[in-house]
Amino acid sequence: MLDPIALLRGLVEIYSPSHQERRASEYLAAQMQAAGFDNAFVDAADNAVGVLGDGPRECILLGHIDTVAGYIPVQIEDGKLYGRGSVDAKGPLATFASAAALAGRQTGWRIIVIGATEEEAVTSKGARHALTVYNPSLVVIGEPSRWDRITLGYKGRMLLDYQYVQPISHTARPEPNALENAVAFWNAIRADVAHFNEGRDKAFDQLFTTLRHIHSEDDGFHETSYMTLSFRLPPDLTPDQLKERVGVYANGAQLSYRGEELTYRAEKNTPLVRAFNNAIRDEGGKPGFVYKTGTSDMNIVGPIWQCPIVAYGPGDSALDHTPNEHIELAEYERAVRVLVRVLRSLGEA
Repeated sequence: MLDPIALLRGLVEIYSPSHQERRASEYLAAQMQAAGFDNAFVDAADNAVGVLGDGPRECILLGHIDTVAGYIPVQIEDGKLYGRGSVDAKGPLATFASAAALAGRQTGWRIIVIGATEEEAVTSKGARHALTVYNPSLVVIGEPSRWDRITLGYKGRMLLDYQYVQPISHTARPEPNALENAVAFWNAIRADVAHFNEGRDKAFDQLFTTLRHIHSEDDGFHETSYMTLSFRLPPDLTPDQLKERVGVYANGAQLSYRGEELTYRAEKNTPLVRAFNNAIRDEGGKPGFVYKTGTSDMNIVGPIWQCPIVAYGPGDSALDHTPNEHIELAEYERAVRVLVRVLRSLGEA
């Protein structure tokens, strides 16, 4: 009989930052096979995959098995499990595998649990591979939103790499150096973002920007400044439109872009949403809806699969990527029970 807490702890104990997920995927596949899945394996993208049932319709539970860097010693204390990925997002992924095993096969369905690789990287290797293999009728993305809430949307994203080169001049000269020009560019971007956000009260409708890296160097003849900026996009701003806005401030700098994703907002009135609402109420909760300011694999697969989709999983997303990352085990077990109810409702329908 599968032990959800043992599964979660074993998964979190395997350090698996992006691009180093293979061992964790092998562990999860082995655990799913032992728990009674019809098939469990590691696929060509190093995703852990478990398949339960042989019906014509697919319900995909797409979590991610990679984490950000930074090992946190795994321990259970005061009903909380501490460790990197306990919230983002091995907690939700272990919820998926546990609930599928406990719910069992559902008439007319193939339940497919995927622990995807490189979600924390801009590549999203695992989700992009899944797009080439599956054609689901329902999708649940594994991300923390608390056990009694459903996430229906994620903002878009774009990363900007800035490079500015100029001849070295004497420090007594009044002209700005390369690093000062970079700072001027950043200040102009911040002012433009503030102007864009005027009158926009909801965070999901605002444009966010973060300065992630800045440094300069010289070779004795030229000095070069570098920056990386991160943008989180609202629904009415595409990456191409953002490029036009920021390009006017380049002032001779070289701008390059990566990690471009459109905002995605799922439909609210679907059988999948209703199934979660009913399951949360049956567990004594009051369901709520969330629109996140980050991104997830929903941005990747939602526009392509075009079927009912939500994100769900236990954990406080405010703890994502933090040194204090931990999940409350009582909440985790409650989320497992909610998802068991959702999966069993598929067969009943």
